[in-house]
Amino acid sequence: MTLLTHRGYHGSIEASPKDDCLYGKLLFVRALVNYEGKTVAELASAFREAVDDYLDTCAEQGKAPEVPCKGSFNVRVGHDLHMAASLEAARQKITLNDLTRRALSEYLSQHA
Repeated sequence: MTLLTHRGYHGSIEASPKDDCLYGKLLFVRALVNYEGKTVAELASAFREAVDDYLDTCAEQGKAPEVPCKGSFNVRVGHDLHMAASLEAARQKITLNDLTRRALSEYLSQHA
């Protein structure tokens, strides 16, 4: 997946053949920030402008902008997997969070 990146924010790249344009939105934040362009260069420029405008608007309103991927998330894994992971973490004398971080890091190192 190709993403646009600017000032720590990431944006999607989508195409609309019907409208003959490219479009996207800011990812990993709740705020709806979107942009569009006719070419990849126009889309990238519109994305950067959208991020800058979002940050400027937050500053003008005295609000902190959302931080993409703040570092915590909830995962529903079911009872059996939760129990197995908890038991393995206890066996290793680490927290469930540490076990999860290690598992995600290992997975990403093998699949990225």
